[in-house]
Amino acid sequence: MYRLLLLSLLALLSACTIAPTQPPVTTTTPVTARYTAVAWTALPDWPGEALPASWSAWLASCTRLGKEPVWFSICADAQKVPATDNGAIQSFFETHFTPLRITSSLGSDTGMITGYYEALLKGGLSATPGRTPIYGVPPDLLTIDEASVYSKLKGMRLRGRLQGHSVLPYWTRQEIAQGKLPPETPILAWADDPIDAFFLEIQGSGRIDLDNGQRLRLAYADQNGHPYASIGKWLVDHGEMTLDQASMQGIRAWTQAHPDRLRELLDQNPSVVFFRVVPDDGSGAMGALNVPLTGGSSIAVDPKFVPLGSPVYLSTTRPHSDQPLNRLVQAQDTGGAINGPIRADFFWGFGTEAAELAGKMKQQGEVWVLWPNGKALPVE
Repeated sequence: MYRLLLLSLLALLSACTIAPTQPPVTTTTPVTARYTAVAWTALPDWPGEALPASWSAWLASCTRLGKEPVWFSICADAQKVPATDNGAIQSFFETHFTPLRITSSLGSDTGMITGYYEALLKGGLSATPGRTPIYGVPPDLLTIDEASVYSKLKGMRLRGRLQGHSVLPYWTRQEIAQGKLPPETPILAWADDPIDAFFLEIQGSGRIDLDNGQRLRLAYADQNGHPYASIGKWLVDHGEMTLDQASMQGIRAWTQAHPDRLRELLDQNPSVVFFRVVPDDGSGAMGALNVPLTGGSSIAVDPKFVPLGSPVYLSTTRPHSDQPLNRLVQAQDTGGAINGPIRADFFWGFGTEAAELAGKMKQQGEVWVLWPNGKALPVE
């Protein structure tokens, strides 16, 4: 019913009023990126660790990039490289690419590197006391491609809902918890633990071991249009923990000690992710490039600064340590909290160990995008 209504009303959007989500704010100069070509010897410990795994991830990227003019001949040449020959892999990148060091217009050459993983939850297909619903895409969620109005907004989408001839902001997390979603909204599963359900949204994909013995796999489908807000930052700002304690593990411990404040905490992030069921075929979680992610070799980036699909050289440290992590990775995903020129989310994979590493990772790092020789980088 709602889909038919939306289709019939889309033609009227040009005459609709888009209600603001908040009062106008003073604009500031946006952060931009600077790209400086450097020698390969400038990359710390090039070609880095785990090169064969990164090569496998690169070949996966080529299944999507291979038909594009920029990548066609490069991906064709990649098929000729022996997958176990580190020297040949290194030579391939040095022959076809130029490393571009990314610095911020604010003057910084380092940025925040966090971690994420494919979550594993326990739950079921029916509601029981204490369980949290995991939603599919609501039937009344409206998405407007802003590039159709202004070309410089390519990739930007406005989400909302129709009320009369106005497009209103979609429901926030708090409003959804209060029952504002239409009754036709699909509930894909019920999670036993509400904080697990929340972290599933942060990760963007996961698997649920159901109480009927089956396993359900979920992937990102859409989002309610509200900006992501860190509940860890909220806890720090309110003196509930220190910055060093604001890891996934620290947040979970806080919720266990303050169960009466769980709803208050979760509602600080108005953003809600909606999911879809995907086959559990044993491959990695699906990223924004629409290829399976490779644990330890895939990252999420801000595509305004790093083109999706690009090889990237990352120099950072392992979680809660000063042990170097210098690695060739592939920009195969994006994320609501991944904003800025020197910003990456390192995909650790699936399972308990991946969750432990991802939850503790909040390191400083440097980023070089590897771009085909002689080609213009498609960024502003």
